[in-house]
Amino acid sequence: MNEFQKITKEIKKVVNGKDRAIVIALLAILANGNILIEDIPGVGKTTMAITFSKALGLEYRRVQFTPDTLPSDITGFAVYNKDNGRMTFNKGAIFCNLFLADELNRTSSRTQAALLEAMEEQQVTIEGKSFKLESPFSVIATQNPAGASGTQLLPDSQTDRFMVKISMGYPDKESECKMLLNRSTSNPLDHVSCVVTKDELVEMQNKVKQVYVSNEMAQYVVSLVSTTRKHSLVSRGASPRATLSLTDMAKAVAFAENRDYIVPRDVQNIFISTLSHRIILSSEAVSRRLNTEQVLKDILNRVSEPRI
Repeated sequence: MNEFQKITKEIKKVVNGKDRAIVIALLAILANGNILIEDIPGVGKTTMAITFSKALGLEYRRVQFTPDTLPSDITGFAVYNKDNGRMTFNKGAIFCNLFLADELNRTSSRTQAALLEAMEEQQVTIEGKSFKLESPFSVIATQNPAGASGTQLLPDSQTDRFMVKISMGYPDKESECKMLLNRSTSNPLDHVSCVVTKDELVEMQNKVKQVYVSNEMAQYVVSLVSTTRKHSLVSRGASPRATLSLTDMAKAVAFAENRDYIVPRDVQNIFISTLSHRIILSSEAVSRRLNTEQVLKDILNRVSEPRI
């Protein structure tokens, strides 16, 4: 059993029946990316984030976003220190390894934008001075489905910075019974062990970066993403950032399978999770009641995979 399998096994002690969501989230963390979880309240979004922080030995902080949450609550703020006559910086909640932005779409656009620099460059800038965030660093943001009371859509610039979008969904009957029994006498979070240290996780992330991408595989990834830009059922295709994210996620899949090179199935396995939140369907697709997953599956079928 490799480290990837050990971590997922530890997460499953708490999160029951959501194996796919666990794997995708861990792959995104290994690829040094951010995760967007869209689902209704109460299905385990926050619990999964806390479990990851414990299993990976990460410093974890959570902010419950509300309409009155301020950008300074996230990034921090500078105050005047009369003793030395200087401005002193007070760090915000973002200064951690794993930041949970709970119900991100319930706060103002200005506060949502406070996360942009941290998500893209792993730093924050306060009054012209930049402060680096400690590695490893990832954001797990949750949002309620569009149209829920008191919510507003995330701006496209922010949505595109999430490497993957996943959904937890309702558990099946067996998993829900297991969850009930596990929590009848104690909290299973109390029994989660640290599988890897922060330094070991950084080392794993570095190994993911070194996974080899052949010219044929690079062309395959680009062909898939570019097809989203000219598909008749897509009004806006995926960005070049999506191309990089798709490649990084495929490299994480290869690493999880103990390979140092990617193959077509690595890309196919995470294609929908990586691009579903980055495209906008055309009015024709909406009128035909198609969703992004169906359109992306069609793209996977259209683009020929290379011979490896």
